[in-house]
Amino acid sequence: MVNKIFIYFLLFLLLPPLLSSCSLDEDPRDQIAEEEIYTSAQNLYKNAVATLFNYIGGTEEGQGLQGTCRGVYDLQTFGSDEAILPTRGSDWYDGELWQDMYRHSWGAGLELSKNAWVYLYKVIALCNHSIEQLDAHKELLTAEQLKEYKAEVRALRAIYYWYLMDIFGRVPIIYSSKIVVSQVKQSERSELLSYIYNELMEVIDDLPLGSSANRGDNYGRITRSVANFVLAKLTLNAEVYADDDWTDGVRPDGSEIIFQVGQDKYNAWEATAYFCTEIEDEGFKLATDYYDNFVVYNESSPENIWVIPMDKDLYKTQQQNLYRSYHYRHAAAYGFTGENGSCATINTLKVFGYDTEDEDIRFTMNYWADDLEDFDGHTILDRKGNPLVYYPWEVELDLSYSPYIETAGARMKKYEIDRNATKEGKLMDNDIVLFRYADVLLMRAEAYLRNGEPEKGQEDFKAVRSRAYMAERPLTMENIYDERLLELCWEGWRRQDMIRFGRYESLFEGDIFDDKVDESDGHTTVFPIPADALALNSHLVQNKGY
Repeated sequence: MVNKIFIYFLLFLLLPPLLSSCSLDEDPRDQIAEEEIYTSAQNLYKNAVATLFNYIGGTEEGQGLQGTCRGVYDLQTFGSDEAILPTRGSDWYDGELWQDMYRHSWGAGLELSKNAWVYLYKVIALCNHSIEQLDAHKELLTAEQLKEYKAEVRALRAIYYWYLMDIFGRVPIIYSSKIVVSQVKQSERSELLSYIYNELMEVIDDLPLGSSANRGDNYGRITRSVANFVLAKLTLNAEVYADDDWTDGVRPDGSEIIFQVGQDKYNAWEATAYFCTEIEDEGFKLATDYYDNFVVYNESSPENIWVIPMDKDLYKTQQQNLYRSYHYRHAAAYGFTGENGSCATINTLKVFGYDTEDEDIRFTMNYWADDLEDFDGHTILDRKGNPLVYYPWEVELDLSYSPYIETAGARMKKYEIDRNATKEGKLMDNDIVLFRYADVLLMRAEAYLRNGEPEKGQEDFKAVRSRAYMAERPLTMENIYDERLLELCWEGWRRQDMIRFGRYESLFEGDIFDDKVDESDGHTTVFPIPADALALNSHLVQNKGY
């Protein structure tokens, strides 16, 4: 009889059998016999550490950091000014779900936030259990192995707490499966910031060096560069994360928020630059061609730092974002299925200079627009037999009565088409990019700018634009804000960027469904604690404004 591990957390989920999961470096059809589990250092690593990395991507809605729908990625993307899922007649209404995301009119019953809460805490629960298993079987390990294995798990757990803090603000810290979770209280956001930062700093020297994005021993793992990247994000957003009342209009000053690094003390911006330089010193660099980061078999990219490994023959992890953006006939021309949904907002078109003499070259790398052709150069036809054309400027929240109901909006083109993709195009061999070096350069440039040293950041800013063959611009707050959309669109950063720059509010104007939400108090910069979680733990307190 196969043992099942029951782990209870905030929603009392019954997790799937932990021990039947495969690690990233083995064929999922191979399973270790139960009597061999936890009998050697190798098996302990595979079953208590490597198996955790299977959860970074997902196969079902709400699971994974990216690649699936209705979870973490959608919260970060469709509440921002970057992308929209417009209503197209009977398609994409979903009980006003996507309209609520665009209008910022969500409540505690928001499906996306509930999915994210459940998923993130599930992985944290798995991490807690793994740490306990490593301790319980430490006689199989050397002292160095125990330290290194626990470092990876603790780092992964800290990263998932970062996502929770970023999305929900105040959440409980659960570091043991023995904790009675129904009694756990939330930590203030500033406490979470300290906890996550200290966890990563305590383990970072025990994490493996090298790229996590290239095939090899570290493929898909938590490496030192992954931890440094998250530390850079923590410190760059320190004014947000150190603010325990985001509804009072006052934030702490990043130049006065101090982080300890070894024997040195840095303000938030200095710390960001430090962690970015640590990544640079590991040898990461910009890919010669921007699109090399997203091609089929992109494991050779010198720029990608952390990815979700994709291999349609080995893993079940899916990439659904292209699938749900393509028009039905557009996808069919490649032998796939499309859901004719997500597209760029008018704001994004303007930032890219679409349809002007100043159009950024990265627009055509990231978006399908205008006329479409198949692999052989033949014009793709719509469902009436006419040439299929996307009309980017015609997008609006409700297209139900528009002549552009099926064709409005520029569609996602972030990843090269894998001609051999399976499962309707969702199983592909392009690894999903989570962290990359271009973001490191933009973070460091912004940190220098915020610290009053724009001349130090200009070279980093120039490097990113030059790689895209775009003219140099002065490093200003407006320009770095726009550049992050130009360079990182569809990568799940826009909501976080908008909040940091104090610009997070809905673009909605008009009288569709209801009035514009009053966001002047900033309450929508965090999502509501899910109603189900509140019902199961009386100690949880809803975020202000909900």
